[in-house]
Amino acid sequence: RQRQMCIRDKRNMYTSQKQARRIVDEFRPDLVVGTGGYASFPVVKEAARRHIPTAVHESNAVPGLTTKALSKVVDCVMVGFEEAVKSYEDPSKVKVTGTPVRPDFFALTRQQARAKLGLTDDRPVVLSFWGSLGASVMNREMLDFMACWREEDMPFHHIHGAGRDFSWMQEELLRRGLKLGDNGVEVREYIYDMPLVMAAADVVLCRAGASTISELTAIAKPAILVPSPNVTANHQEKNARVLADQGAAVLLLEKDCQRDELYEQAEALLRDRPRRDSMIR
Repeated sequence: RQRQMCIRDKRNMYTSQKQARRIVDEFRPDLVVGTGGYASFPVVKEAARRHIPTAVHESNAVPGLTTKALSKVVDCVMVGFEEAVKSYEDPSKVKVTGTPVRPDFFALTRQQARAKLGLTDDRPVVLSFWGSLGASVMNREMLDFMACWREEDMPFHHIHGAGRDFSWMQEELLRRGLKLGDNGVEVREYIYDMPLVMAAADVVLCRAGASTISELTAIAKPAILVPSPNVTANHQEKNARVLADQGAAVLLLEKDCQRDELYEQAEALLRDRPRRDSMIR
């Protein structure tokens, strides 16, 4: 099986090189920029071979395999984190650009976003999501988090994106006798208006992908980051540590999200306005 995979990879590599030559011939680019994915490698490398200006952008705090390989041949390496510069052999070609954030995230103030969501009281807002598809491990942890609610004195509004786990989460919450909606808690399948709900949030509970961290830092939102342990080179934990080391986020490892730890961390943060203000700064 390993031999078959090796033969397949060599065939794909040869095919990709031919396709890259054809693409560059047809498009005749003035500049080629790669964004770190495997698909960008053959085209950026072909452009560099032809001395066409090239660049590669790495959003994470540590370079992936593609970025590391292309950094040797491109003219410029753009990085999302200043801490990433030291990861490259030639720091002189590395520029700290950050990672682009779409303009929607800057459209509303916290007060405007709360009004659009119909929030009329003074309770803070917790936003939680664990990736576009959700994450079963963390969604199960959220059941325990939600079991800590005090229906008669719910201290905050809570919007949670469950992803593909939405159906069984709803069933399990009902089985546990937890009522949604009336007490300020909303569980959605997907969060299609992320700029709106993130603008309204006082604390965000989420993973530590580069794009999410860029959004959090762009609009200065305190966060409790639980990095996914199932990513290449553990890059999400390294992303999260950049913020945590500067006091801008709380880093909580997935293995430590036991019992009521996540809820207690969130509640403590919500009750400590000076700490949140410091995280925002």
